[in-house]
Amino acid sequence: MRSARRTLLLTILSAFSLQVSASPFTPKDDADVLERLTYQSIADPSVAKLRRMRAELAATPDNLELAVRLAWRYIEIGRAQADPRNEGYAQAALRPWWHLDPPPAAVLLVRATLRQSRHDFHGALADLSGVLRMQSHNAQAWLTRAVVLSVLGEPRDALGNCMPLFRLASPLLATTCAGNAMGLGGQAEAVYEWLLRSLERSHGASARERLWALTVLADIATRLGRHAEAESHYREALRLELRDIYLLSAYADFLLDQGRAEEVYALLRDDSRPDPLLLRLALAEKQLSTPELKHRVTPLQARFAASRLRGSERHLGSEARLELHLLNRPQRALKLALDNWAVQREPVDARLVLESALAADKAAAADPVLAWLIKTGLEDVRLAALRERLTQAR
Repeated sequence: MRSARRTLLLTILSAFSLQVSASPFTPKDDADVLERLTYQSIADPSVAKLRRMRAELAATPDNLELAVRLAWRYIEIGRAQADPRNEGYAQAALRPWWHLDPPPAAVLLVRATLRQSRHDFHGALADLSGVLRMQSHNAQAWLTRAVVLSVLGEPRDALGNCMPLFRLASPLLATTCAGNAMGLGGQAEAVYEWLLRSLERSHGASARERLWALTVLADIATRLGRHAEAESHYREALRLELRDIYLLSAYADFLLDQGRAEEVYALLRDDSRPDPLLLRLALAEKQLSTPELKHRVTPLQARFAASRLRGSERHLGSEARLELHLLNRPQRALKLALDNWAVQREPVDARLVLESALAADKAAAADPVLAWLIKTGLEDVRLAALRERLTQAR
């Protein structure tokens, strides 16, 4: 169970999206930065361990247990660095079993995680159902299903998949899963207090579990307009010193909404290699009217173009924000926001559609999102204000 819990949280916080034209990009200015490559010394113990695992697998290519451990290690690295190339390395490690019908449960779980990362959510759900048919006690499969269903805008179904965790995982993990799902419905105030009490009682919880709980608490508090509490949770999560792209992105968005661009700039200026962080740094620099902004937009466009060439849909939402807030092209932003809404339905995705519909003067385009808000009962002061503006715009 300990090793399962160690990997249990690899899948819980991701959701970044972006896109552009499908033609290759050629920079016009030598100052345009397309990507900064990181350097890891071969003396780094983690790198040395990875090399040993790869060499051992090459010598024993039928070692399923080792291949699965190596695949999860690549996924960890990919999440920390926001580098999708590691997804390919993870898949390659499991090549002998990848296309079996069915693959072993451990391989199905990795495949589901990679499909989730690539925004193939329905493929991920199918694989997770396969895992649970073989192993109904697999806590990570239940957790990942709950996360995917939340991303798809189905909080009630997500909650149902959290319930087995109350007997299969730690109390804080189970409560956070359920609280995340319930907080997307009409019970945000009560859920917030319940999860907060659970966190206060969970003295033995791992740092990774605490980080997720704190991030969910910050999300709920933000939606409720409780900014002081949200900031407190974000800062406590950051003090855990676990690199987490979702946490940094969410906190940056929180600060941007309050006009605190200077703090976003300080937070991200030395950590903008991941696309979600570069986008938020550019949004901060727009608020600050810095000369560096022109050197942020071009790399973002290039990255989104490259993503489209790979056939990826993971960047739709972020590109919509680029079009809306940095390029001032609301019609294009609305199309991208609606395309993104067809793939995933979280509060941030709903907000993007509502903002784009207002900017494009096409209030009716937001009707699917407004219907979803009624269906779920989601409480969000920002979305409520946008909904009121759309009503007045008709």
